[in-house]
Amino acid sequence: MKRNTWQREAVREALDGTEGFISAQALHSTLHSSGSPIGLATVYRALGDLASSGEADSLQSPDGEALYRACSTTGHHHHLICRNCGLTVEIAADEVEAWAKTVAAEHGFTGAAHVVDVFGLCANCTRLQAAGE
Repeated sequence: MKRNTWQREAVREALDGTEGFISAQALHSTLHSSGSPIGLATVYRALGDLASSGEADSLQSPDGEALYRACSTTGHHHHLICRNCGLTVEIAADEVEAWAKTVAAEHGFTGAAHVVDVFGLCANCTRLQAAGE
């Protein structure tokens, strides 16, 4: 169990106050602009710790950047993420779970883990795009 330092608590609070996913750099900028002396490396470390402990969701954007948000669901879950506005919906994916276990077992793997995030356009962004806005 990681020590709960003021830096980790500052990152947790900033993440809690953020809508959707955010990069470590953007979160650091938010903290810095509010007067926090916390360093970027510390923000990265704290976000990694929060993600490892299940207190934060972590995903890789289509551009390859690591993004984080405060986790609203405990346990393993997946996301639908709008590429335009960042709206994120946590989803159950029982079929994916069954498929992952089956494929792993077929190849002699045990203890397999996976991450599934589905990127697309949410209904509102699809409507706006269709309207040419």
